[in-house]
Amino acid sequence: MSFKTQIAAARQGIVTHQMEQVLDGEKISRTDLLERLAVGRIAIPANRNHASLKALGIGQGLRTKINVNLGVSEDCCKVDLELDKVRRAIALKADAIMDLSTFGDTQAFRRRTIDISPVMIGTVPVYDAVARYGKVVPDISVDDFFDTVRVHAEDGVDFITVHAGLNRAAVARLRQSPRLTHVVSRGGSLLLHWMTANEQENPFYEHFDRLLEICREYDVTISLGDGLRPGSLHDATDAAQIQELIVLGELTLRAWKADVQVMIEGPGHVPLNEVAANMLLEKKLCHGAPFYVLGPIVTDVAPGYDHITSAIGGALAGAHGADFLCYVTPAEHLRLPDADDMKEGIIAARIAAHAADIAKGIPGAIEWDNAMSHARKELDWARMIDLSMDPEKARAYRASSQPIDSEVCTMCGDLCAVKRSRQLLEGR
Repeated sequence: MSFKTQIAAARQGIVTHQMEQVLDGEKISRTDLLERLAVGRIAIPANRNHASLKALGIGQGLRTKINVNLGVSEDCCKVDLELDKVRRAIALKADAIMDLSTFGDTQAFRRRTIDISPVMIGTVPVYDAVARYGKVVPDISVDDFFDTVRVHAEDGVDFITVHAGLNRAAVARLRQSPRLTHVVSRGGSLLLHWMTANEQENPFYEHFDRLLEICREYDVTISLGDGLRPGSLHDATDAAQIQELIVLGELTLRAWKADVQVMIEGPGHVPLNEVAANMLLEKKLCHGAPFYVLGPIVTDVAPGYDHITSAIGGALAGAHGADFLCYVTPAEHLRLPDADDMKEGIIAARIAAHAADIAKGIPGAIEWDNAMSHARKELDWARMIDLSMDPEKARAYRASSQPIDSEVCTMCGDLCAVKRSRQLLEGR
């Protein structure tokens, strides 16, 4: 094999098996895919050890993808339940799963997840370093951190979140910032703790080349994490967030030079009027790298409904250039989500992603909507249900309230506008 990574292959004009899989699922030309992969505007997270993977692309001109977070924690360490959630997420058409486990035999759960998953798998190795070694954070060594990264790569993880941009300069900016919520990134807070206690630079920033060597060996995509993402509307688009983003842009160029694929992670809690600006900033400062956003959540006051606040922000973010949406569930800010929460979050994120694809003019996106509209005009209920984002729920709603005239529904009955106008305008 003359190449180690997808970006290296693209630079040599080689179309890999994973690229063929992307071409099968997207309406993009072979030339455009190769060109955008070669310059980093598309990433194909595809660890060479993930045997069950069906590769997807993330980036310019492709469908907006969605990610599902799950994993075991000390308070909810039920491995079989989390594996059921993995299977359910795949059935609900999630494009990626991030295993954020922090307790127990994390490697066994990670390996089982990778084995059964045809979708890309991501992790945050810093979380696992705490679980793996059982040390207090300041006692974790630099080698511990990087050994954990290597284990994840060997296991077949396709992308890893690394908060390498949270360096000393960014921390200094943070300390000067009048933030309400300080650091809400779990990985960011762990590294801040380590840096402060040891009075040292972030090891992933200081030894970034070491990280690149591991990622290049297995073709692990680096998702450069936003350790200083805003956790409240008050903190959105502040100096600390932008300071880190500038560093992420610098690290992106270093990764591309080393033939390592990159995604950039973004906010967070952002008011609607700042979402578009955040997308523009990332694309400018990070050289068009694929952008992976959490939400963004556009209001702070809706716990229990944050799948909705996130979908609003996600649709707007996607329309302005975000490439990858991390789902948010109704349980956000409250508890570990259960299977029902997960479903609500997935459907909300898929709605946001599809709405964004229509706005971006992704080829073929609106054809789905046109097919639904045709089925509605024909009052073809079976077809409408089949075309639904969630056929299971649509079918249950239809069955729960049956009209006298089976051609219509119980909302309008004999006053059905669709049936009446079809009779008047088409004579049927």
